[in-house]
Amino acid sequence: MNSTMDEISLLRQAQRHQLVVRGIGEEIDLEIGPGDDPSFSAAALVGVPGTDSVGPEEHEDQKNLLLSSSEVDQQDMEMSTMPQLKKKKKVVKKWREEWADTYKWAYVAEHDNTNRIFCSVCKEYGRKHRRNPYGNEGSRNMQMSALEEHNNSLLHKEAVRLQMASKEKAQPVVETPIYVKALLSKTAGSILEAVLKRDPHEVEFVQSVQEVVHSLEPVLAKNSQYMHILERMIEPERCVVFRVPWVDDRGEMHVNRGFRVQFSQVLGPCRGGLRFHPSMNLSISKFLAFEQTLKNALSMHKLGGAGGGSDFDPKGKSESEIMRFCQSFMDELYRYLGSDQDLPAEDVGVGPREMGYLFGQYKRLSGHFQGSFTGPKIFWSGSSLRTEATGYGLVFFARLILAEMNKELKGLRCAVSGSGKIAMQVLEKLLPCGAIPITISDSKGYLLDEEGFDYYVEDRKPWNERCDVAFPCASQNEIDQSDGLSLVTSGCRIVIEGANMPCTPQAVDVLRKAKVLIAPAKITGAGGVAVGELELNHEYNLMQWSVEDFENKIHDTMKQTYERSIKAACEYGILKDNPEALVHGANISAFLNLAQAMIDQGCV
Repeated sequence: MNSTMDEISLLRQAQRHQLVVRGIGEEIDLEIGPGDDPSFSAAALVGVPGTDSVGPEEHEDQKNLLLSSSEVDQQDMEMSTMPQLKKKKKVVKKWREEWADTYKWAYVAEHDNTNRIFCSVCKEYGRKHRRNPYGNEGSRNMQMSALEEHNNSLLHKEAVRLQMASKEKAQPVVETPIYVKALLSKTAGSILEAVLKRDPHEVEFVQSVQEVVHSLEPVLAKNSQYMHILERMIEPERCVVFRVPWVDDRGEMHVNRGFRVQFSQVLGPCRGGLRFHPSMNLSISKFLAFEQTLKNALSMHKLGGAGGGSDFDPKGKSESEIMRFCQSFMDELYRYLGSDQDLPAEDVGVGPREMGYLFGQYKRLSGHFQGSFTGPKIFWSGSSLRTEATGYGLVFFARLILAEMNKELKGLRCAVSGSGKIAMQVLEKLLPCGAIPITISDSKGYLLDEEGFDYYVEDRKPWNERCDVAFPCASQNEIDQSDGLSLVTSGCRIVIEGANMPCTPQAVDVLRKAKVLIAPAKITGAGGVAVGELELNHEYNLMQWSVEDFENKIHDTMKQTYERSIKAACEYGILKDNPEALVHGANISAFLNLAQAMIDQGCV
């Protein structure tokens, strides 16, 4: 009898061990390999509680032994094992809920015929990775320490940064479908179809080309020769993509990607902005360069077009980090710059500070002082009124359009988006004109000024506020279809574009149907283009110009650009009172200037 009871006791211990292991295994989704933890056997951990993993003969022997025991002993055994199982399940569940949101770091994969726990970011596994996170208190603390050590490692941090940057870059490709307008002619449709086939994921660039092709339909119908010119024109002359390694203040290495697209030099050396923003990619670089090419071609001054920048985010970076990044960026870009080749300018994320660092490194690498970087401080390059040129030009153009309608800017409510230099200069100039600027915005919301900027509205755009004129000065595609409807509902009658392509195609359709006049950035940005060209002309000393003379020069430039655009639209059957007359006229006028230069130079 004693030997029988000893066997029963041993059997109870074995069953308790199996039940506990299976109870844990029921919740486990991260397994360990044999020998990684001595507290676990080599048997499979995943199982169903109450289902034995032993053979049928052993199972029958155990069953007979249990039946030979007293009924009280059976109840005692069940009571002694089941509460432990439930308690263990509760602990496991609590641990999983506690750590699930903090450490979304791992997955299970087979390696050398053994299941291993891999880091989902850096795709590595190791001794600390393979610890069982569902063990006793000691192994749980050990796992916590291992996780913290891993997540604080340089390898993991860099992997996380690259993963997040990849997600941000991929978002427009995955989530933003290309909106294709119906074109009247097969010729225009074939050109756009070729662009879509060649660059199917470059949403912003395709959108920009589509707008121009739509405007050029009557031009292509009148002269078939222009079709081949347009096909060549919409392909950039040169695209440069390069890596930008830099070291932060903690000594950690980072790598960003740099871009420079020199779209066309047919009218002169390229000029265009540099943008530092996490969303920067090749598509945005090509779109900015293409828009700048047309904007420069629309002016009286002979300049080509370029654009570019990096997916580097200056926000939250120290002065020394920004300086080191700019110097590394210029280490590669300087090969493609020069007074007769490419002249960089400011854009989002690049101001006088960044341009100063870029120019300083360019000077050290090239070995000569070349004051052709637009925007920096006046004591070494640029004009004293360069900052105001573009913003003031927007207000001057609004006054010009309103004068054609026998109206004035005084007393009109103006909604402004953005908080950069252009938006600030628009506000500065609206006030002396007697207008009422009611909003200013950033990525987190907007300030509302009913009687002096009293309200801040978070996570919203300013386009649902009652206004007469809108000045979108933030970024491309900031006004979508719903924002277009809000503008129409709010009573807006004129949109003066400060940013390049601030309206999506859907928003443009809404505004066009509501007879809202759109002044494109190609025209409204003529003030900045004019001053940029004059900076290169040593016969003009802009630092000695009075503010009045400077404003008169900008006003004359805006008027001439307006008149050329309207004339081009009328020549191809687009009436002056058409809300899209300025858009189509600007695209037609710029295209004809570029096309004639290409014909003269044999670039067809």
